[in-house]
Amino acid sequence: MKPSKSKTPPRLPVGGSAAAMPLALASQHAKASLQTLQTVLLAVTGMSPAVLTETVWALAQESPPIIPDRVVVVTTTDGRDAIKEELFTPPDNSVWDQLRQRLSLMGRDVKGRLQFGPTGDHIRVFTMTDKITGRAREMNDITTVEENSAAADFLMNAVWEQVTALKEARLVASIAGGRKTMSALLFACVSLLGRPTDLLTHVLVNEPFEKPSLRPRFYFPLKEPVTHRAVDRDGKVIEARTGQAAVRLAKIEFVPLRTLFEREFVRKRSYSELVAVCQGKADYLARENVRLTVWRNRPEIQVNNTTVRLSSKQHLFVTLLAERAAAGEPPFCKYHEAAGSLRQKGEELFGRRNPKDFSDWRQDARLPQDREGDEQLFRKLRSEIIAKLRKAGDDAHALIALLPEARRCSLDLPKRSIVFEG
Repeated sequence: MKPSKSKTPPRLPVGGSAAAMPLALASQHAKASLQTLQTVLLAVTGMSPAVLTETVWALAQESPPIIPDRVVVVTTTDGRDAIKEELFTPPDNSVWDQLRQRLSLMGRDVKGRLQFGPTGDHIRVFTMTDKITGRAREMNDITTVEENSAAADFLMNAVWEQVTALKEARLVASIAGGRKTMSALLFACVSLLGRPTDLLTHVLVNEPFEKPSLRPRFYFPLKEPVTHRAVDRDGKVIEARTGQAAVRLAKIEFVPLRTLFEREFVRKRSYSELVAVCQGKADYLARENVRLTVWRNRPEIQVNNTTVRLSSKQHLFVTLLAERAAAGEPPFCKYHEAAGSLRQKGEELFGRRNPKDFSDWRQDARLPQDREGDEQLFRKLRSEIIAKLRKAGDDAHALIALLPEARRCSLDLPKRSIVFEG
């Protein structure tokens, strides 16, 4: 009698890691691990609940099939009503019941899965606090700045709940429904909180099955063919059979930023707070990864490993800011103040030229006599330098964000990152 084959996922070598295994074995282990995770589908929807059933159908066609254990929808009050009416009415043979039965007949394991119903646990309505009464109210749309901010925090909380409270859950986030604002915010929240194992999706359906005028409405491909009719913009009736429907899942790549900012995810934060913290951290990392070398004997700088040739005035601009940053001096208060210091430094550099050598680059270091145009010249030199950095490539491009900008007239680099040569 032959020994039965074990279905237990392959184990890592003792004291080892996935990197220590052969590539095929590591891939097999990763797939087995994903299959053991609970999967939660988190979706935003508007007035077209069909995007939800279409997404579930498309996920079930993946190889291997992805059948969510639970479904959570974030929507508006009108969106909630649409889901209850279209997906759960009548209660004894609803569209959702038909979808589960169809997938089961296709051999998909839906037992104990696709848990979804017309309750507050599964359908969550955007909620915001009224500034006057202090009471929470459900939102029927997202049109104002305040509503947009509240929606961002609400979605952030929904994503946080899935990826933090349920650490063993795999999140599948669908941005197919609702206003573009909802989709954009969910994408941002998943980028901030999502993990490499999570999935971000959109669902695509061919014409005319996505048309609001389609009757009967299309939710997923039924086993028995049905003729659907829709009216186009010219008033012409279009007919299509169920078998012509093509439901495709689009997987959207995203960068799981939490891998860079893990320490910032220890406690729950609002959307705006977390964005601000991560922006500050990103700015810090950007500064730490830039090394600037300024040559004094020729109009050149080197950003990391890229050399950039400058004009004498452009070089003067960078040198002034680099010297102040290296000395730990505070930023200039205004561009006009910086332009005055630039003029003075230009005179000093011009004074060190070789008067007999007309090819000496320092011959052009002086600023024009028109002092009223100093601030405009300062801005012009900044723009010219940015253009050269962009042309020089990615290495040099990193310096652009550190040049003077609104409310900061300085070179935003630590002194340990600045070197003077020549």
